Amino acid sequence: MTIRKIATVGHPVLRQVARKVTREELASPEMQAFIDDLIETMRDANGAGLAANQVFEPVQICAIEVGDNPRYPYKPKIPLTILVNPEIEPLTDETFDNFEGCLSVPDLRGVAPRVVKIRVRAWDRHGNEFDEVVQGLSAGTYQHEVDHLFGKLFLDRVRDTTTLCTWTQFERFHKAPFVERVQALVARFGS
Repeated sequence: MTIRKIATVGHPVLRQVARKVTREELASPEMQAFIDDLIETMRDANGAGLAANQVFEPVQICAIEVGDNPRYPYKPKIPLTILVNPEIEPLTDETFDNFEGCLSVPDLRGVAPRVVKIRVRAWDRHGNEFDEVVQGLSAGTYQHEVDHLFGKLFLDRVRDTTTLCTWTQFERFHKAPFVERVQALVARFGS
């Protein structure tokens, strides 16, 4: 496995719409090795997720995993999940304000509204159907990663640019009230 370089905001690959992957391509040793690299890179960077185009491969694959992540101790756990050619369907009009960051936008956070309950359809890394309803804070994580595959960054979702801040200022001024809101969201949805 190889830890890959992560593209940062301003690189054109982050604004590309990634291409779909065929089942044959997905089954290839090269693509399976790439997925291993994607997972290893995400874990090395302490990310909650990582999309293929963030490591300069514009294909519709992303990895999501939240365990005991030091960057996001307030996030509910999500087992390692690989999404191939994902589609998201909102199941409600209700949104929540998610204070987001991104490995491709180093040291910047901001509030992005996210749908509170979604249906995610995709393939897993072996081409099996993935069809799940995801809600609460975890729904925001899925939306963030799938956005990458369509050339969007969380910055595009920020409605109030005065919420943008560095990680240090988030920790100092915004984390406590955000975690309080997150705890209420998790109590309501369990994720």
